Amino acid sequence: MLIKKLDEIRKSDRNVTDKGWESSRLLLKEDGMGFSFHITTLKAGGKWTFHYQNHLEAVFVISGTGLLTELANGTVHRLAPGTLYALNEHDHHTLEAETELVTACVFNPPVTGNEVHDETGAYRQSETV
Repeated sequence: MLIKKLDEIRKSDRNVTDKGWESSRLLLKEDGMGFSFHITTLKAGGKWTFHYQNHLEAVFVISGTGLLTELANGTVHRLAPGTLYALNEHDHHTLEAETELVTACVFNPPVTGNEVHDETGAYRQSETV
């Protein structure tokens, strides 16, 4: 059984920050669960473009509001507490935080822990294998 505490993760090397967001990575590839689980906080006013070409991701909004734009078709989705979105087709998207957004994220395959986004908005495949 694995027991992880968010306050302890935030003080460890499993807490990663990059360009206006902080990802507390509670479960990683080394934990052997087949997915990784993160609590991610995105700063108010930020805008990011992501394109997880090597991962599937599901995101549950815990607090805050924002907008998610599907870049393939321009569809805009309002994000608020209780909303889940799943990038089941490696969807290229833009995320805008109107207020601070706190989310719970699951990645498959799991990340190793030190990934940051490359110029395309993806985590590189070699970092997760």
